[in-house]
This record gives sequence, C-alpha cells and structure tokens, in this order.
Amino acid sequence: MRELTPTRSAYLELREERVSMEEGYRFLDEKRLVLAAEILRQLESYESIKEAFTQQYQEARVALQGAVLRHGLSGLEIYPASATHWGDMSRKRRSVLGLEVQEVNLADEERETVELPVNASPEAAETSEKFAQLISVASSLASIITNLVKLHDEYQLTSRRARALEDVLLPEIDQALAQIDTALEEMDMEEVVRMHYGMHSS
Repeated sequence: MRELTPTRSAYLELREERVSMEEGYRFLDEKRLVLAAEILRQLESYESIKEAFTQQYQEARVALQGAVLRHGLSGLEIYPASATHWGDMSRKRRSVLGLEVQEVNLADEERETVELPVNASPEAAETSEKFAQLISVASSLASIITNLVKLHDEYQLTSRRARALEDVLLPEIDQALAQIDTALEEMDMEEVVRMHYGMHSS
C-alpha cells in the first residue's frame, strides 16, 4: 500500500489514476471476450479439420498397404518419386487485437500431372495422391494448433493483468481514496473547530 499525504491534489491525482486503471480494465476485459470467441472459432475449425485429417489418414494408410502389396516394401522404397506439382502453400494472416493468427493451405488447384514412371501402378499413384492430400490437411491442422497455443497464452496473460487490476490495484486505490477522503474531512472539521473557538476567544 502506497504512502500518500492526505491533500486535495493527491486525492485528485489518485482519482485520475483510478479512471485510467478502470479504462485499462475494461479494455482487458473486452480483449478477453474477443480472444475467447476466437478460441472457440479456432476449436470449431480444429474439430472439423481433425475429422478430415483422420479420414484422410486412414485412406492414405489403406493406399500405402495396397502399394506395399503390389511392389513390396523394398520395391516401394526405390519407386521413383512423383514429380507431380501439388501446388504452393498459401498463408493468410489476420490480426486479433494485435495478435497474428494464420490459415495455411496447399493450393492444389495448380496441380500439374507429369509422365508416370515405366513401372507405374495404380496403387502407387493412389498412394501418392492420398499422401499429398494428407499433407494439405495436416498443414491446415498445424496452423490451427499454432493459433490455439498463441491465443491461449495471450488469453492467460490478459486474464492475469485484468485480475491484477480488478482484485489488487483498483481495491488499493479505492482504499487509499477512502483514507484520504476521511483524513480531509477530519482536517476540515478541525479547521471549523479552530475557526469557531478563534471567533469566540476574540
């Protein structure tokens, strides 16, 4: 608790400081709501994309099993890599009250098919296709997880600051204001008494 001289100027300065703190608290409280809403939105996207990732993973797994049965594990290891261009990674950034979040996707609309290897097989081609799609979904999922971690950390920091203002700093100022106000009232009463006795003594 700060030590303050009970003067009217100190009281007014403290009142101004409280107004600033109150504005800061309202901003932090609003920021918490915005961050919480964004977290819920990201979680909704996460659940949707996670479901797509799980399905895509199972399809890629089945395709890989078929390719291994066709070529054998050793044969698949030396199978020529696909030269198919699956598209460039696109990244969209936006700000949530100064915190950057992003969406990452692979733009597969520019896919280019090249001549297949001599020993190409439908099983290997399907495996290549499924894993490329899996990478695209995994990229989106990874960006959402990154967003959630950043949003969680920012929410925790904002919440701690808001609680510090609400539970510690603002009550301290209110207590100091009350003490100064009481002291000023006592000083005013003493002044009235002095003036009263001074008038009667003269």
